[in-house]
Amino acid sequence: MSTTPIAAAYLAELTARIGRLIEDNGQAIAAGADAIEHAARNDGLVYIFGTGHSHMLALEAHYRAGGLALTVPILSSAVMLHEGAVASTVYERIPGAVAPIFARYPIGAKDVLIVISNSGVNAAPVEAARIGKERGATVIAVTSETYSSQAAQGRPRIADIADIVLDNGAPAGDAIVDVPGCELRVGPISTSVGAAMMNAMFAEVAARLASAGSDAPIYLSANMPGAKEVNDALVARYRRRNPHL
Repeated sequence: MSTTPIAAAYLAELTARIGRLIEDNGQAIAAGADAIEHAARNDGLVYIFGTGHSHMLALEAHYRAGGLALTVPILSSAVMLHEGAVASTVYERIPGAVAPIFARYPIGAKDVLIVISNSGVNAAPVEAARIGKERGATVIAVTSETYSSQAAQGRPRIADIADIVLDNGAPAGDAIVDVPGCELRVGPISTSVGAAMMNAMFAEVAARLASAGSDAPIYLSANMPGAKEVNDALVARYRRRNPHL
């Protein structure tokens, strides 16, 4: 018998949910890969934005070993956690606050914008999705259909704005495991599942580019042979358009 039953229950449920992603989101993942492949072949970029914990998926894709170098995180301390988690929760709900953040990033019609928001209804991600659409980019939402439908209460959702929706399947509140003896739940899944879906799309795109004879822009881990030469060339290629390199 397991001596860590809650840990085991969480990992089993998370594993099961990730195992169903291609069944539940296969068409959306394929559509997202199509859009990103098209951007790659036309010298476009993939911009990624999220607030709070969702911003970690933008960092997950940035300068990542085994990841695509054409990804650009959209980062602002105001909507991240490290300089003030409580303040960031307020800021992401203020209408108009995200526009100055996006002014720094020249998103255009050749590009893809991925917007991550589990609840899918706060002002910042909703306005981010709208800005992406206004600029002609293909917008991909990574969200929970269940949570955002419950939270919306008449408000717009990123799932209603985006061209492509990746549903992380998270319940309202994100956590999936009941705590014995109380009404609380633990074990959030949105970050793990969201990262899995994004990396699945990027892996698909890299394979497509390589199989067609294109030079797939993939970073190597710094400790791998030849990594410095490969990564230096990719940084030189994208630094002018990625302010975080």
